[in-house]
Amino acid sequence: MNITVFGATGNVGSRVVAEALARGHRVTAVVRNPAKPHGLPAAAAIAVGDARHPQDVARLAAGQDAVISATRPAPGSESELAAATRGLLAGLAGTGVRLLAVGGAGSLALPGGDGATVVDDPDFPPAWLPIALACNEQLDLHRLDTEVDWAYLSPAALLEPGERTGRYRLGRDELLVDADGTSAISMEDLAVVLLDEAETPAHHRTRFTAAY
Repeated sequence: MNITVFGATGNVGSRVVAEALARGHRVTAVVRNPAKPHGLPAAAAIAVGDARHPQDVARLAAGQDAVISATRPAPGSESELAAATRGLLAGLAGTGVRLLAVGGAGSLALPGGDGATVVDDPDFPPAWLPIALACNEQLDLHRLDTEVDWAYLSPAALLEPGERTGRYRLGRDELLVDADGTSAISMEDLAVVLLDEAETPAHHRTRFTAAY
């Protein structure tokens, strides 16, 4: 497959690039600043672009099978996530190229069925609230779109660097927890989820989630 990755130098994006290359795919890794060291594998084709600009998205999606967006703005710039989402959806409209977007866990329903979401939990860390709300808006923008074949992946509540195990469970709109009530997945295994979805599409214009 030919895959373009936006946010390729980030925590999740760099692991997506590595996972895709390990599977033999041709990867275009998008960077915004070509002068900044990126540390990406030599096997990846490096391209300059900005997800906020539809013309960049359309150019970098030409001839590709899928675009994976793992963009994450720096603290204080959370509004850039909505701008990037708009740019990606506008740039991919009419191209037939799939969009797989890495989102947030804040909008997932808490287990129990009372309608409360992760971000509604009184114990939700205040420092995470700006990016959580930005991710909620990101999901809303995807749900309004009817032109792009998108899939939105909400990770588990705890997403950290770790090991690649290749195992995970999938869900839809409810936070997945284990027997101890923990919701977690490594960034490496989140990349596995994304590449599995890219290779064998199962979610179309919908959100799904993954955890151990």
